[in-house]
Amino acid sequence: MTGPAETCVQRDAGPASTAQDYGDDPTALRESGLYRQEYVKSFVEKWDELIDWDARAESEGQFFIDMLRARGKTDVLDVATGTGFHSVQLLKAGFQVTSVDGSAEMLGKAFENARQRGLVLHTALADWRALNRDIHGRYDAVICLGNSFTHLHDEADRRRALAEFYAALKHDGILIMDQRNYDAILDVGFDSQHKYYYCGDQVTAAPEYVDETLARFRYEFPDNSVYHLNMFPLRKNYVRNLMTQTGFQKVRTYGDFQDTYNDHDPDFFIHVAEKTYGG
Repeated sequence: MTGPAETCVQRDAGPASTAQDYGDDPTALRESGLYRQEYVKSFVEKWDELIDWDARAESEGQFFIDMLRARGKTDVLDVATGTGFHSVQLLKAGFQVTSVDGSAEMLGKAFENARQRGLVLHTALADWRALNRDIHGRYDAVICLGNSFTHLHDEADRRRALAEFYAALKHDGILIMDQRNYDAILDVGFDSQHKYYYCGDQVTAAPEYVDETLARFRYEFPDNSVYHLNMFPLRKNYVRNLMTQTGFQKVRTYGDFQDTYNDHDPDFFIHVAEKTYGG
């Protein structure tokens, strides 16, 4: 995950800590840079229990690989690498991948995950709002997956990040970005079975508090350890409009990897935004 560094609330719990620190009022912390403290080392070490790489690979299949291949894209910038799941899948499929994250803990875990699978990640620690300062060249595709964009709590940060993604793309590049279905969470409540993204069946992940500007998720692991993430509940059409306002010419949205769906049914939306008109 990544986001602005300088807005991070400074507390005793740093990235290498084992405990999160939200202070006296956890729901009051709505900063784009907060994630740097949220992803403490002990949480990062458990993150793959939540994902379950094998189950997730089976659930999403070839969706992203086929999406990129169908458009002739080979050089991919993964701007929210996390523990490396999608970077590794794309590398195994023959793509050239640059893996970026704003959390040093996540990048370290991603590199180790790839190494264990006989792969070497090309990694970079970068702030989305200044992405092109730290990342050079232009890419066929930018991917921002794992609900990562919802770590940006401020609209100015979201607009700037999308502008940086746009600038990092070649003239005919595409952005693939996903998000939780916050419309359903806000309007009808949370009932996700985590069939696709967070497949670890021994981990519970559910919102503990929700309002129009905050979704505070609680993650409980088999050893009874508990962690939280404070995220912004982005509505689907808001994100689509933000993409077109940034300059993307065409945005197509999938629900749980399907082209047709009822808006409140999917766990996740996947936006495919094209820099120029395409098929």
